[in-house]
Amino acid sequence: MPDNRVVVAVDAMGGDHGPAVTVPAVLQCMARDADLEVVLVGIESRIQEELRRHRDVPVERLHVHHASEVVGMDESPALAMRNKKDSSMRVAIDLVKSAEAHACVSAGNTGALMATARFVLKMLPGIERPAIASELPTLKGHCIVLDLGANVDCTPQHLLQFGMMGAVLVAAMEQREQPSVGLLNIGEEEIKGNETVKQAAELLRASGLNFYGNIEGDDIYRGTTDVVVCDGFVGNVALKTSEGLAKMISTILREEFNRNWLTRMVALMAMPVLNAFKRRVDPRRYNGATLLGLRGVVIKSHGGADRFAFEQSIIKAVREVRNQVLQRISERMAIAHEDAA
Repeated sequence: MPDNRVVVAVDAMGGDHGPAVTVPAVLQCMARDADLEVVLVGIESRIQEELRRHRDVPVERLHVHHASEVVGMDESPALAMRNKKDSSMRVAIDLVKSAEAHACVSAGNTGALMATARFVLKMLPGIERPAIASELPTLKGHCIVLDLGANVDCTPQHLLQFGMMGAVLVAAMEQREQPSVGLLNIGEEEIKGNETVKQAAELLRASGLNFYGNIEGDDIYRGTTDVVVCDGFVGNVALKTSEGLAKMISTILREEFNRNWLTRMVALMAMPVLNAFKRRVDPRRYNGATLLGLRGVVIKSHGGADRFAFEQSIIKAVREVRNQVLQRISERMAIAHEDAA
């Protein structure tokens, strides 16, 4: 086997579309990456039915692992973890636990995925809570924001750990030695924010990270820092607000360009610019959030992801494995522990 071989366990049943999206996305990724091996986990009959729709299936690198249960998108995370031990989500994570796969990708129930992954894989040494980290587009390219919803209430120490993990993630994935880290706040001044944020700022300032300081919401899209740290409550609100704003802008543009024959003519002339704009901010390009802090690579795809978007999640999982993100986070936390001793 080649040194850069990566095995990804894919929850084929997860998300709004199941095998109709996950299977074609997997095949497309495998066609581009000859060293990628995939285990499709789920109800075998449904997976095989979808596979029969496609030609040139790489049977030597593609495996189907039957799982008899599926976790619903609105199902209780606690009940799913306790009662559905043969779900496609649980089995895919178990394959990472047993080292039969290097990473897991799922578009399933976020709460259930987080709870199950944390229960099965456990946390890396020095990390108290996992964080959901994802990319957001900026004027300078993109930044990493965490936490995006896993932890509603955080201590200053949790925010420090998020900053460390986010910096390692950017350094590993983008080969940046000292990524800048910003703490999301209601103002840049040190006196701003609640006590948790103020104490977190002090910890980050003394951490050895390239800490920029406090940043405000508009700094996210300016690309002021490479990493944006916040608790899950703030991060999730910021994310959903951004998604809503993007949809509103798209809808308004469409309405205005279709207002009359003259505006439709203008739309035709502006089409190259509009298409370029759409490519730059297309959320599908940034699909796939990393569940950082676990003893395994787990990527959460958006539940409504189409084939292109789900492909990005698989690509992200492969890149994290090849760039040894887990090992680098472990090493960074070990150094932090030694410094604190």
